[in-house]
Amino acid sequence: MRNITEAETVLEERETAIPWGVASNIDIYDCNAETIRSADKIRQFVTELCDLIEMKRFGDTIVVHFGEDERVSGYSMVQLIETSLISAHFANKTNTTYLDVFSCKPYDTEVVAEFAREFFGGSRYLTKSNMRL
Repeated sequence: MRNITEAETVLEERETAIPWGVASNIDIYDCNAETIRSADKIRQFVTELCDLIEMKRFGDTIVVHFGEDERVSGYSMVQLIETSLISAHFANKTNTTYLDVFSCKPYDTEVVAEFAREFFGGSRYLTKSNMRL
C-alpha cells in the first residue's frame, strides 16, 4: 500500500474544487497616449467596464499619477468591487496598459480584454488568467 503525499492530496483537492474566482492579467500595447494620460478617461473606463461585466463598484475609483523613473511613470488605478478588485497601471513611455481583474463572480476575460483594447485604442493585447481556488 502506497502513502499519499501532501502534494498529491493538494493536487487532488484542486482538481475537484469549485473555483473561488478568476484573476486575469491583460496587457494592452500601443494605446492612445491621450487616453491613458487622462484620469477622467480612466475613471470613465472603470465605470463602463463595471457596467459591461455587471460588477458593482464599491467606493470611488482611485487614480494616481506617479513614478520618478520614466520607464514606469504613469497613472495607476484601483477600483474595489463587491466581488474583489480591478486595478491597472498605464506606462507612459511605452503607451501600455497593464490591467488586472480579480473577481469571485464569473466574467469573460476576452470580453474585458477586447473592451479595454478598444477603449484605450490599443493595437493588440495579451491575456493570462488563472482560477483561484
